[in-house]
Amino acid sequence: MGEQKVQNGQEQDLGQLLKVRRDKLAELQAKGQDPFRLTKYDVTHHSQEIKDSFEELEGKTVTIAGRMMSKRIMGKASFCNVQDLQGNIQCYVARDVLGQEPYQDFKKYDIGDIIGVRGEVFRTKTGEISIHAAEITLLSKSLQILPEKFHGLTNTDVRYRQRYTDLIMNSEVKDTFIKRSRILSSIRRYLDSQGFLEVETPMLVANAGGAAARPFETHFNALDEDFKLRISLELYLKRLIVGGLERVYEIGRVFRNGGTGYPPQSGVYPDGTLPGVYGLPRHDGSDGEPLPHGGPGGPGNHEDRVQRRGDGSRKALRAHHYGGRGEEVFRRGLE
Repeated sequence: MGEQKVQNGQEQDLGQLLKVRRDKLAELQAKGQDPFRLTKYDVTHHSQEIKDSFEELEGKTVTIAGRMMSKRIMGKASFCNVQDLQGNIQCYVARDVLGQEPYQDFKKYDIGDIIGVRGEVFRTKTGEISIHAAEITLLSKSLQILPEKFHGLTNTDVRYRQRYTDLIMNSEVKDTFIKRSRILSSIRRYLDSQGFLEVETPMLVANAGGAAARPFETHFNALDEDFKLRISLELYLKRLIVGGLERVYEIGRVFRNGGTGYPPQSGVYPDGTLPGVYGLPRHDGSDGEPLPHGGPGGPGNHEDRVQRRGDGSRKALRAHHYGGRGEEVFRRGLE
């Protein structure tokens, strides 16, 4: 009974805090300062750029934008921490520089609000690189309350269901997103440089093949037919080879209706992404030149080679190795 009373009290407190934020938004809108009507704010630098280039930017005016993660009010002067794409930076806000009315508005800002700051770059007495704010603009009002900063966001279920909150609170998660994007871009650049053509193949298929996995099933209302979500990229990529596209690849999603635990299924990343690369090499005519490969099973399970027939045409061979058993599957050659 006591725990239930505490929980009800916490819910009431949370509801009251959310109401306060909405009241602040209504007050801004009544004054003609609706932050959601701002559609453009010019930014000159990011936080890490300022820190890396401090010596050349010291004393110069910069403009940044980001989410306010902390705020310390100390009479006529205050500090706040602004987090952007590259990191965070401290901003020093003085009433004498900002002005009486803008400073009062700043004191009403909440943690989580997105603000724009224009000011000079300087270093505090404690040695921290900061921005001496000359102008602060409220770009977006946060109507939700962020998790408290000391413990952060630790609930695993909330982290996966509310990725946006996870990205705000955990910088390493944001780094993972950025690295993943750059890795995929590097793979694409390399394959493009080798003459491969990126393609997109169907996700809805009548028969899900190319891997040993249970598919998701759905119904296409317009056609009144049942379809399955693909479980591999392999079959359609091979058909493109048959059709005359010598080198193709796809980095796409597959949907395998299996477990959600770790480790993921072979060749498939936890988010369902699967790289598939197939092709005939452009070579000098020597037999047995290795081919790039991909698809379910990953490196080491397939060996692709090209052999030349007596009439000079080529045929593509794929050798599958499962438990020491080899099977060569003929793929139509290109004249």
